[in-house]
Amino acid sequence: EFRRVLFRSPVMRKNIFAVALLAVVAFAQEGHPAVGTWHGNWGANAQNRNDVTVVMDWDGKQIGGMINPGPDSVKLVNTSLAVSNDPNNWVIHLEGDTKAKDHIVIEGKFENLTNMRRSISGTWKQGTQTGNFKITRDN
Repeated sequence: EFRRVLFRSPVMRKNIFAVALLAVVAFAQEGHPAVGTWHGNWGANAQNRNDVTVVMDWDGKQIGGMINPGPDSVKLVNTSLAVSNDPNNWVIHLEGDTKAKDHIVIEGKFENLTNMRRSISGTWKQGTQTGNFKITRDN
């Protein structure tokens, strides 16, 4: 009986529809798993670390973005995402060139893929330097 009364009211139907629509929009805004601003660091060992910010976007076909936005930013090129049925095995590959012509190659795995504050960790090569990295997505 309560259900019939609840849905009989035009105001209640509109409110229920609005809440459902809002839930769908909120879910859809999550979008591509790489999209967002990511902060972390990379380096050859625990003592020698370099802070890094990576901003990634998705144009419907390709991951784009930049490393360390600002005057010395590095545009991401040659990017890919290898997905599998196991979210712990999603691998992202990013490349770019610094103004000093150092080529950067980043390859990492997603951690906690379904979490808004997911992370990516793996290997970072910049010029002749090689190290590991971990970046975490901002909310």
